Amino acid sequence: MTALDGLRVLDVSEALAGPYCTMFLGDLGADVIKVERVGSGDNSRMWGVRTEQGECGYFLAANRNKRSITLDIRTLRGQDVLRALLETSDVLVCNIPGLDGLRRVGLDPQHVLERFPRLVYCTISGYGHTGPYEGRRSYDLTAQAESGTISLTGDPNGEPVRYPVPLADIVTGLHSVIAILSALLARDKTGRGQLIDSSLLDSQTAWLALTATDYFLMGTPPSRLGNLHPSIVPYQPFCAKDKRIVIAVGTPRHWHDFCRIVGFGPDVRDSPRFMTNEGRIVNRDELIPLIAKILRTRDAECWLSLLQEAQIPCAPINSIPDILSDPHYVARGNIIEVPYHGRELQLLASPLRLVGTPPSYRLPPPLLGEHTDEILASIGLHPTEIASMHKEGIV
Repeated sequence: MTALDGLRVLDVSEALAGPYCTMFLGDLGADVIKVERVGSGDNSRMWGVRTEQGECGYFLAANRNKRSITLDIRTLRGQDVLRALLETSDVLVCNIPGLDGLRRVGLDPQHVLERFPRLVYCTISGYGHTGPYEGRRSYDLTAQAESGTISLTGDPNGEPVRYPVPLADIVTGLHSVIAILSALLARDKTGRGQLIDSSLLDSQTAWLALTATDYFLMGTPPSRLGNLHPSIVPYQPFCAKDKRIVIAVGTPRHWHDFCRIVGFGPDVRDSPRFMTNEGRIVNRDELIPLIAKILRTRDAECWLSLLQEAQIPCAPINSIPDILSDPHYVARGNIIEVPYHGRELQLLASPLRLVGTPPSYRLPPPLLGEHTDEILASIGLHPTEIASMHKEGIV
């Protein structure tokens, strides 16, 4: 048994935020039907590095546990099929931008929810469906920039730096999962679904909870600190003799034990300049060079062993191959293999660890339109009608 057995999700989304959301629902057991445009499909099928078989990692990363149907929802006949699929769906996820765009394909939220009152309808867009920016186009990059997130990254004396992973897309997908599951629980109580209005800008800006609160309290915009932490010292990378590590000294006990490990005596450990975290923040420029000089005298493995023994948070700065072969990460089952057209495809597992109803990996990422005929037959279309729709380019 999986957590979402018997739930059907209609996924009319592409790129990353929507597909990432519906993949999580699929991992939890939902039957996810992915609706793609005829001929080319989800735009992410064309993004990124391609394998010899022509597959794009971008698409493969966010589309397992789904069945694919190609459907031209710009046509009246295509919209009839979409409505027939909605008759048996619990959730609709759609990232067609703008209310006008949704209306053109028959997915106006008000009308859809009037016709299907038990439906949980999650729209995902750059700016949401209220406010002056409604309908404006957005990607992860623009959400990172406009949210203020990029203004905090990079060297203090250099340029702002985009996060190299699509944070806005991923967090919007996760926030949408939370909202969908909450709406389904509410439906159990009220009998009615509801609209969820997810946006990249809202979700990305939510990452600034601590920073925004400090600004509300103090009225001072934060400065770019690079790898430093505004509220904890030391909490940053350091160079050991052979490579870089990170160390986080977050409590008075951590500080006391850290001083013992690196050889700081009472003159440093108990100095009013360094004894408290507040003092260490004020006197950061004096303290950090003292720590850095000592840490360069031993290899990273030595320091990490001593710090971990004292239960001080610390870690190596791993490369991607390092973490994907790390014995702890692998032992936790974080890398899965799914059969994929004659070979095994490696993917990252779901991080949702439900012990009683764990995620399952039933279907590999689908080929474009792989399940079209199967899905059309499931809503009662005769093979001759299906053949006619293929001929007309509707599917």
